[in-house]
Amino acid sequence: MRQQTSRREFLQQAGVIAAGVGFWSAYGQTKAADPKSPNDKINIACIGVGGKGDSDSSQAGNHGNIVAICDIDDNTLGKKAEKYPNAKKYNDFRKMLEEMDKQIDAVTVSTPDHTHAPASVMAMKMKKHVYCQKPLTHTVQEARTMRETAAKMKVATQMGNQGTAENGLRRAVEVIQAGVLGQIKEIHVWTNRPVWDQAPDYMARPKETPAVPAHVHWDEFIGPAPMRPYHPKYHPFNWRGWLDFGTGALGDMACHTANMAFMACKLGYPISVQAEAKDVNEETFPTWAKIKFEFPKRGDLDACDFYWYEGREGGRNNKDGKKILPPEELLNKVLKSGEKLADSGSMLIGEKGILFSPNDYGAAYRLIGEGIEDEAKKVKETLPRNGKGDDGMKAEWVAAIMGGSPAMSNFDYAAMLTETILLGNVATRMTGKKLLWDGPAMKFTNETAANKFLHYDYRKGWTL
Repeated sequence: MRQQTSRREFLQQAGVIAAGVGFWSAYGQTKAADPKSPNDKINIACIGVGGKGDSDSSQAGNHGNIVAICDIDDNTLGKKAEKYPNAKKYNDFRKMLEEMDKQIDAVTVSTPDHTHAPASVMAMKMKKHVYCQKPLTHTVQEARTMRETAAKMKVATQMGNQGTAENGLRRAVEVIQAGVLGQIKEIHVWTNRPVWDQAPDYMARPKETPAVPAHVHWDEFIGPAPMRPYHPKYHPFNWRGWLDFGTGALGDMACHTANMAFMACKLGYPISVQAEAKDVNEETFPTWAKIKFEFPKRGDLDACDFYWYEGREGGRNNKDGKKILPPEELLNKVLKSGEKLADSGSMLIGEKGILFSPNDYGAAYRLIGEGIEDEAKKVKETLPRNGKGDDGMKAEWVAAIMGGSPAMSNFDYAAMLTETILLGNVATRMTGKKLLWDGPAMKFTNETAANKFLHYDYRKGWTL
């Protein structure tokens, strides 16, 4: 077939994925309308090839031909071109997609959060299959648009939250859905983020206006966001802490750490979200936040509360500041004597016991409660196994392009996860207020001033 994957391997992969499609069918993602023949080669363009984009593009190259690469940083672009010398180079993804339209089958998007949706939606409207890094989008409205566009164009999609490929995560989903813990009443997720500059150290834009480095294409970096002067506090890494470019700790990690619970409990739309946050401002994400999402009864699943914890008192540079974590009495139930709590993880609190995962992905866990370990062993495997991590995510995506079943983190699922998670960032902007959410209508029904944080006006030339 191509490079490292044979026709037989692709068909086997597609068959394995099909075995687990029952779990995902609730999200309604359709197969690609025009699947590629197993004998064809997939031509892939990569948007963003530095940082996570470096590994995303290289892994995509394991399963297809890299025909074009795009990055706003010429140094990053040049380094990747050394590996793919025949790939055409671009700084603007819009120009790349227009010029390479007939030569591209699929696209990876691994840019700062604020350009995920503009690049992905443009590609999907051109019938290109898309692999986009987490969080899927920068705003709630973008997540809804991504889900709707993928369904309309019938393209094969996948979000890059690689824990989805972990066999341990899939086993946790099976165990929870088999009712081993009974009804799940509470979910608690915590993180060590932020690990970048934001409040309290930065709550206003830097006053200095250094010259844009010759290798940086600043207009293309800004993309749909309002124009501002260049500063190294934005590029290449610290953009995550700035409201115009990133999605903070929630966007960076919740699509990983909350993924298992979201799948297992079939959470869908929350009915309310409320945050307590410190140092809320108009430029950066807060010093710390605690967020509560309320989910209604879902079929035979009871109502459930989801709690998120991020940051530390005094900010990330205050090493003596207390970390924002789940209640101590709850931690005492899951930690063994002398055990230190992991930097990030999750807990699912059920009627019969607790699932405790000191793991970013929920892929490693232990069950706490009388007899539930034995009950878990009786649960049959219902989901396909992957176990190949990040590269396995690309393999499932390409198998979907070839006509197999939808990838497990397809945009129908991933957009719902992202949309829900990003509501937490809206809640921090309205700290202290309980926001009632109408998911289907995509609006808050009580504190309507919060609706302005669901999206923003794009800069001319960068609209969806």
